[in-house]
Amino acid sequence: MSLVSLAKNPVPSGAVDGFIRSHDGLQLRYARWEATRAPLRGSVLIVPGRSEFIEKYFEVVADLRRRGYAVVIYDLRGQGGSDRLLADTTKGHVGRFRDYDRDLDTVMREVVIPSCPQPFIALGHSLGGHILMRLGADANSPFERMVLSAPLVRLADQQMTMPPAVARSLTEMMAMCGRGSAFIPGGSGTSAQFEPFETNILTSDRERFLRATAVLEAAPHLAIGSPTIGWMRACFRSMAQLQAPDTPPSVQVPMLFVMAGDDHVVSTTATEEFALRTKLGSRVLIPSSRHEILQETDEIRARFWAAFDAYLTTTAVAA
Repeated sequence: MSLVSLAKNPVPSGAVDGFIRSHDGLQLRYARWEATRAPLRGSVLIVPGRSEFIEKYFEVVADLRRRGYAVVIYDLRGQGGSDRLLADTTKGHVGRFRDYDRDLDTVMREVVIPSCPQPFIALGHSLGGHILMRLGADANSPFERMVLSAPLVRLADQQMTMPPAVARSLTEMMAMCGRGSAFIPGGSGTSAQFEPFETNILTSDRERFLRATAVLEAAPHLAIGSPTIGWMRACFRSMAQLQAPDTPPSVQVPMLFVMAGDDHVVSTTATEEFALRTKLGSRVLIPSSRHEILQETDEIRARFWAAFDAYLTTTAVAA
């Protein structure tokens, strides 16, 4: 088994894990579980955020299984237990976000559709939410609904040291000059998960923050540091696509946007503006939450799950 189990973060029982190859031969690590309670309500595919890893979502997996869902989660390319694209494995790198789209399609075809009951629900956090939003205009999407936790539409102002247009132009120029595989200015190979809890901007829950840190201490190969200039260029390009005037009205898949009111990673305002312009978007704001809503305090997580349950009450029950 490739999954890392700790006393305070054990692998949920019944896990089936492995690797699948994407379109370009890259190996993606995945894990899946059956529901633990009836009635069966379908399956949830979890698409994690940048720098995250399967083990960080064991608690979420258990929450979903108790609700009657089978669960599948995978590590995005370039992070967690999936293959890295550069010799320096601490660098968070991809060349284009289109590869994320194709990886998700591979996971659906190779793991979810053959092994899991319908209907299919997608749950994406941050970058994972962004990846799902890229596919929202597909009328043939396999997903009945999507639930997006603090999705990336635009970076928060606190992440920017210069105007976004200037930052994008500079990133494009640096990538064209052959610097695409270098860390972004000021970046390093150290994971943000190793920052002191007191200064972290991800969650206000100490226990859950330290639990994720403990996983990386036990399995350092799962960690990545800052993104590369090439990743940042691809991100700026994809964010521009999402923010184009015709993108929100083209969404074909119903989406629930759960936004964090104290988010210093992604722009809550940009997410709300996107949601308001979709025909099939619902939104919930949790004012006291930091970016990682699903890694937050019990009270904040309870509000997320209440919104999740209410949104999916009309989802068809699987046979």
